[in-house]
Amino acid sequence: MAAAASGQAVEKQLKICGFKRNVDVLVLYLAGQGLRSIPSLSRFHRLRYLWINNNKIEDLTFLINNYCLTELYLNNNELTDISGALKHLCALQILLLHNNQLKKLGKTVKELKGMISLQTLNLFHNPLAQDPGYRLYVIYSLPSVQLLDRKSVTQRERESALHLYNCERSRVMQSIAFGKRVNTPLGTTVGSSRCAQPARRLMMPSGCEFGNHTNKVPFENPEDAVLLRAMARSLMEFSSVDWNKVATCQERRLGNKAEEPHEKLTIQFR
Repeated sequence: MAAAASGQAVEKQLKICGFKRNVDVLVLYLAGQGLRSIPSLSRFHRLRYLWINNNKIEDLTFLINNYCLTELYLNNNELTDISGALKHLCALQILLLHNNQLKKLGKTVKELKGMISLQTLNLFHNPLAQDPGYRLYVIYSLPSVQLLDRKSVTQRERESALHLYNCERSRVMQSIAFGKRVNTPLGTTVGSSRCAQPARRLMMPSGCEFGNHTNKVPFENPEDAVLLRAMARSLMEFSSVDWNKVATCQERRLGNKAEEPHEKLTIQFR
């Protein structure tokens, strides 16, 4: 009886929208009809927008082949577990699951981890939303989400989530720096923090050039030879930035994080 009613609901919507071919079905509205089950929607390969909210749905096996879905409205149903039902929907951008009976936070989040384009997610008014640290755990596990439970995810929340659930990575990100060799002109004066004496300018004998190993001219002062050797060494430069403020490849692709000038700390030494 329930299967027949749900089948009739689908056919009614197809007739209302004037769809004659399954391939033309991009939108399907089945909300608020008291449905307990939905027939397989596999024939609608190009389905992108699906409303099944405000029903009495308990399982989602009918979505097994709808890979093109980008918006899925499942709020106000009787779902207790979504394991194995949604992980193949990698194109989803909006997923509303609030007002259900989802209890296991870890299993629910694991099911959503493959949705790299997911930007809007609602999980409030589920038992799992009462778990301590629920919001930060979801933010850490699903970094693409920008709007969680109708509230924008802030950069401070992302930093807190990273520090709470992956403190080792957080420490590493704060300590990473890059080094490079910087060639300096030969005439640069050289000083030392260990010596209070003023820097002495190198007096080059006639015929001696930097990097010329074939024309060796003796120095009158041996200290000039030592200074020449020191000047030939490259200057090492190490730079470090706050990596939490640098957009990831995924954030650049989605355009969800504005690029800002990076504050860079640079240290130079020989």
